[in-house]
Amino acid sequence: MKKFAIAAATVAFASSAFAAGIDSRAYTCGGLHALIAARGFVYIGIPFQAFVVSGANFCGGSERLESRSVATSDNPQCPVPFCEDRPSLEPG
Repeated sequence: MKKFAIAAATVAFASSAFAAGIDSRAYTCGGLHALIAARGFVYIGIPFQAFVVSGANFCGGSERLESRSVATSDNPQCPVPFCEDRPSLEPG
């Protein structure tokens, strides 16, 4: 599923208008959550510089769903879900 999400993101953000992602500060916290839910994933270019996702189904096998805060127009610490790599427990 993650490969599909990456491919879809590449197509969706191929134009230069989307290359830098969105500015989370242009949305309310609720509006940002609605956008993420509607699209499944969104690249936040400013100030986060990463993909946020609507659920763990967008995370790969070595990733888990975590929460991070981004600034929005109404909340300086709006929590958003994203996929984060889990450290391997096996010696490398």
